Amino acid sequence: MYIVTVDFDLDPRYVAPFMDAMLENARESRAVEAGCRQFDVCRSEDDPTKVFLYEVYDDRAAFEAHVASEHYKAFAAKVGEWVTGKRVNFYRNAPATG
Repeated sequence: MYIVTVDFDLDPRYVAPFMDAMLENARESRAVEAGCRQFDVCRSEDDPTKVFLYEVYDDRAAFEAHVASEHYKAFAAKVGEWVTGKRVNFYRNAPATG
């Protein structure tokens, strides 16, 4: 599995519309992308301007299909000005030991 995490910092004025757009993006990703296995949207309990994504894809190609999708491109264009910081990390499952 190919795991992607994203930390967003948001402009406080746009938290609500960002969350609406992000939740729609997550729903659409799970509904139409065959390689998207999980797409969790998490908010900080202490700071509503902090949002964390945990996404699981079959492989890197499935993630690349996600960012090439029309719904993702529309989401990214819509929220671009609302985001003040973004950090993306990529992981692969480690084999179980023991």
